[in-house]
Amino acid sequence: MVTVAVAVGTAVGGAVVAMMAVVFVLLVLLVLLVRHGGQPLVREVASVRRRTGPGPPLLPRRQKNRVRGARQIPHDGRMDDELVERFLEDGFVRIEGAFPPRVAEDCARLLWRETGYDPEDPGTWTEPVVRVGGMAQGPFAAAANSPVLHEAFDLLVGAGRWEPRYSLGTFPLRFPHETEPDDTGWHIEGSYLPEGGAHYFTNLRSKDRALLMLFLFSEVTEADAPTRVRVGSHLDVPPVLAPYGEEGASFLELGPLVDAASAARPVAYVTGRPGDVYLCHPFLVHAAQPHRGSRPRFMAQPPLCPAAPYVLERPDGDYSAVEFAIRRGLARESV
Repeated sequence: MVTVAVAVGTAVGGAVVAMMAVVFVLLVLLVLLVRHGGQPLVREVASVRRRTGPGPPLLPRRQKNRVRGARQIPHDGRMDDELVERFLEDGFVRIEGAFPPRVAEDCARLLWRETGYDPEDPGTWTEPVVRVGGMAQGPFAAAANSPVLHEAFDLLVGAGRWEPRYSLGTFPLRFPHETEPDDTGWHIEGSYLPEGGAHYFTNLRSKDRALLMLFLFSEVTEADAPTRVRVGSHLDVPPVLAPYGEEGASFLELGPLVDAASAARPVAYVTGRPGDVYLCHPFLVHAAQPHRGSRPRFMAQPPLCPAAPYVLERPDGDYSAVEFAIRRGLARESV
């Protein structure tokens, strides 16, 4: 009887230990998920799906349940190579889940408050575009300063060569509307005001703008008036800017020129989920479009500002990806 009791006690004790081990493992996994904001522990960097088709993946997919069109990037040097390669070729990269969806929701709530519109009443959406600026509340600072974005800034602009952002500049909020908006022309962004000037200028060194960034705060499909971009058009712009020298030219003057120079490029659409961010070359040619869908599109388009001016002739050859692309557009670098 004593032997049986000991055996039973040993079996029960072993079962308890095994159960405690399982509980411990589950607790560890829960802590990891919370620390990563509920996001996958392996990040993805993906280019937007083009009209002409997604094309072959540069790296094999490791999981079948990933978002369609996304390319999974492992945590090693290949992630750096993939991001820079796509940026040099296309002029932009999409960072999926660059900041948590709950932060995007908080930002959207604050933006709705600024519009004065009722999210539940389309009858109050009286204008096709509402521009909001100067948003520097905590959620916006958090969106701009996620670790994955800082890592991408270092890869594309260079470590120590960019200034942190704590606000997100201008928000062109687009609403379904019958009225045609007046800002749908192809263009590049201006980045500085010349002395006495009324319009923003751009020059070959992209003075005062390291990147154009597009932050999504709402679900954006092709039915939700996504920004259009011409893939690879950043390489067409340097020859247009070169004759203007250091002074540069107004984005209004440059608009028709960069439109013509990039007209043959394929068009892609800035679609995605709340929390996605597109990092674009300053010279990427892009355009808005009328909203004929059913839900508003909330997006920010701030610049990433440089800590020091871009340099197109470096004796040590230590060019950032942005500088290298400009040189490639000028045929100073081979493809």
